[in-house]
Amino acid sequence: MGLFDLFKGGAKGGDGKASSAVQKYADTATAKRAQTYERQEAIGKLCDIGTVEAAAALLKRFTFQIDPSITDQEEKETAFRGILAVGPEVLPAVRTFAQKAESLSWPMRVVKELVSEDDYVRELLAWLARWDTEYAKFIDPKLQILAALEDHKHGEIRAAVERFLEDVNEPARFHAVTALFVQEDPAAATSLARALAAEESFRVKNKIVDGFASRGWLVPEDLRDVVASALPPGAAMASDGALRR
Repeated sequence: MGLFDLFKGGAKGGDGKASSAVQKYADTATAKRAQTYERQEAIGKLCDIGTVEAAAALLKRFTFQIDPSITDQEEKETAFRGILAVGPEVLPAVRTFAQKAESLSWPMRVVKELVSEDDYVRELLAWLARWDTEYAKFIDPKLQILAALEDHKHGEIRAAVERFLEDVNEPARFHAVTALFVQEDPAAATSLARALAAEESFRVKNKIVDGFASRGWLVPEDLRDVVASALPPGAAMASDGALRR
């Protein structure tokens, strides 16, 4: 065995020890019924280990809540800081976690801290691409992504979000409308006008009318008749397709 082999063996052994340590603390750190001090100590140990594997274990702390809420928040903030400390190497683990997570608020916070705004939006769009517009029993992650996109103006958002104007879920349609208007892209006027004509929710209808009116957008000529017949109470359309209250 040469010197290089010795170093290889040493590194492998170190990885093994780190992995063993993660396994030792992971179960306690992610156990809702564990004693608070034991769980917090385990979370701290995983933060100290500072590997991607440890961060993947810390992500699981975001899957449950405990009482009191202040303790729950403190533990999650500690886990959050421990995950961030690993750096961009943790992103694949965050993506894997996000695929099955019931809430994306913490994973989104992690990604937002580790990448540029441009890359963050692209990450959100990649997560959104996994969702369709059909009925699903649980859609909180989809709604969280759409809501997060409302805070950003990006050239790829319109094309990715327009299809959710036809989502069977009303909150998804509402968030899609909001995100589209934030882009300030008149190219969305046609899809938004079609959505207004087909929409049943007065909340969504009013959001679209207000968006058109505040921006001075015009309803495309070929859609004016159908849109005029679908306007909510208090809204009107001028002969040039302008919407107003």
